[in-house]
Amino acid sequence: NWAGKKVSLNVHQNSLRLVRIASLASSFTMAAVLFNKPNYAEELDKCRTFFTEFKSADVTEHPIHGRKKYMQFLQQIADRTRTTLEVELDDVLDYEQDEEFVKNIQQNTPRYITLFSKAVDEVLPPTTNDIPSHQQDVFDVMHASREKNMNANGEPLDARSGLPAELRRRYELVLLPLKKTKVLPLRGVKAESIGHLVTVKGIVIRASDVKPLCVVATYTCDTCGFEIYQPVTSKSFMPQVDCPTEQCKLNKTRGRVFQQIRGSRFIRYQELRIQEPSDQVPMGHVPRSMTVLAKGEATRLCSPGDLITIDGVFLPSPHTGFRAMRAGLIADTFLEAYRITRQKKTYAEFSLSEEMLQRIDNERQSADIYTKLSKSLAPEIFGHEDVKKALLLLLVGGVTKEMADGMKIRGDINVLLMGDPGVAKSQLLKHIVSVAPRGVYTTGKGSSGVGLTAAVMKDPITGELTLEGGALVLADMGICCIDEFDKMEERDRTAIHEVMEQQTVSIAKAGITTTLNARTAILAAANPLYGRYNRNQSPHENINLPAALLSRFDLLFLILDKPDTDNDMALARHVTYVHRFNKHPSLEFETLDAAFMRAYIAHARTYTPDIPKGLTDYIVGMYAELRQGESNTEKSGYSYTTPRTLLGILRLSQALARLRFGDEVDRSDVDEAMRLMHASKISIVDDEPERRARDPKSMIFDIIRDVATKTGKTAVKYMDVEPRVLAKGYSKVQLTDTLSDYEELNVLQLTDNGQTITFIHPDEMSQ
Repeated sequence: NWAGKKVSLNVHQNSLRLVRIASLASSFTMAAVLFNKPNYAEELDKCRTFFTEFKSADVTEHPIHGRKKYMQFLQQIADRTRTTLEVELDDVLDYEQDEEFVKNIQQNTPRYITLFSKAVDEVLPPTTNDIPSHQQDVFDVMHASREKNMNANGEPLDARSGLPAELRRRYELVLLPLKKTKVLPLRGVKAESIGHLVTVKGIVIRASDVKPLCVVATYTCDTCGFEIYQPVTSKSFMPQVDCPTEQCKLNKTRGRVFQQIRGSRFIRYQELRIQEPSDQVPMGHVPRSMTVLAKGEATRLCSPGDLITIDGVFLPSPHTGFRAMRAGLIADTFLEAYRITRQKKTYAEFSLSEEMLQRIDNERQSADIYTKLSKSLAPEIFGHEDVKKALLLLLVGGVTKEMADGMKIRGDINVLLMGDPGVAKSQLLKHIVSVAPRGVYTTGKGSSGVGLTAAVMKDPITGELTLEGGALVLADMGICCIDEFDKMEERDRTAIHEVMEQQTVSIAKAGITTTLNARTAILAAANPLYGRYNRNQSPHENINLPAALLSRFDLLFLILDKPDTDNDMALARHVTYVHRFNKHPSLEFETLDAAFMRAYIAHARTYTPDIPKGLTDYIVGMYAELRQGESNTEKSGYSYTTPRTLLGILRLSQALARLRFGDEVDRSDVDEAMRLMHASKISIVDDEPERRARDPKSMIFDIIRDVATKTGKTAVKYMDVEPRVLAKGYSKVQLTDTLSDYEELNVLQLTDNGQTITFIHPDEMSQ
């Protein structure tokens, strides 16, 4: 027992020694910090000198300030033509290469914001022009009033009633980090980042309304008439009740003060909530989120669903009131935003440089830009040429029409990819989300009807019930990709019906009745009912989706995994090449990068092609022929051609015209749209054995014979045959080869330079 007590005593003594060593180390650290504390008077001089002396070759010559960059900015602030002063730390570093000064700014940003603001107040030049009366604000009037209330000594009657600096400043000063600053993930912003200037990246999941935030509260005494100013540095403050001036104290009167709203200073205030992107979330972890406070010019720069980069300072927010008693020493944290940059802008916000426009013009003049753009979509995925062309047209979209009475006809194109497992449907969806400037990806099983449309949430700031948009609302003016579309619950799938045609979301929940915009293109992927396509059952039984939903898709592709030795060998070579070299096999041209495709599509969407009068009869005839042909050959008891199909043809034709920067839809655009429409449907009805057994040349010959039979003549025009052949999904090359082969067999004869096709033996027409 004695030995055990001795051992425990030694352990206790060692523990005490370790505690003393740790305490001494902490003391030395604090001493070192205090010893290295900067002299803020000298730092203020550095700020003042930087503003007055820094010159930049990138700015134009000023008649007064020369090439002094920030003096030009301050002159614009004095002349009321500029409201934000952005101080770049790269300029501070370039001025005198003072790395210690820049390091102090990065590690104690709020203090240096105050120092730079004081320096601006001291070196702000006088205005170069008289400010007109209509541009003067209430603070100009107040300042003039204060000058009238000077006493004989030229001093204010009470020092407490002097105008605070926050009322005199008509600018916002922000510090921008170095360009080489690393973008931190949300998990990388920790306790040591408190007070530091950081740059983070995240997805906006919530944005509050912009509200006024009081910066300076102004009061007027009802007894002595003086104005009292109270700077507000937090979200809450205690308003003043009694007048603190000397006049009221000498008269021994308790002057009551009343707040003057017009004399108070308010700034715009918005609270954001950002969440770390999915590629930054470790496996098995829940995404983290952070509160962001935006003030002044930093508000209204983003909306929910945007991927943004924020430059700001990481600060603590202590609890107040009863929450402080419960929380103790624990404080919340937030990021005060200085600059917000959206990673992906919408097509309408794209500003293309001269270099990019020149590159677009060069690529446009190249041969078959349509095929080049489509093959540049997910080049790592083998095949799917027509599917990729359809996805390209989905990115471009048609023209949205708005009638005089307010009715709208959507221009966005909806596409459904249904196929066997392993045909790269999900990979195509992921790639489209990465290419589109605004894209939202979700899965059917993990999405509820509320998650797709809108949910009623309680605002944590005001406590009011507010609407928070779902995936379809977040994808407004973009693309919403829904994977595993067939796994969705039926009651959740019905929420998509209104969005796909009217492009709105109507809400009537918790006393909130409103309509939200959901102008989005739907790209959905689904599996057949039994996992794989069952050829022994009809397409309607395999697809297992309601007709009301299927008719809203402009294109429905059924991608089947058919055994084919040549195709399987090519696919295997492609996949093994990608795994060996981490890139796709080389094509006959250099693939276009995503940034160029976004720029090209943005430029193409500026065109609004119309349907010319001479083309309407052709489109009407093609649509009537589609309906008639389907009524004659319908076997499955399900019609796939509806009046919405005609609108789909028009949208696809307009998207094709946009791709070639045309102001009118051409006949070739309609033919390609019909070919895509037929290519998407031929796989659905491709379960007829006799159809699969015949080669394309025989099918094309049947089309030519049908045209001749309808006209009752042995000679038909080439221009009458070509659109019907293209509408069935065949190419011009196949038509030319068919005519050459049958001409060698003395069945057909081409005359008038190939413009007339004549049957040599009229008996062939009836066989």
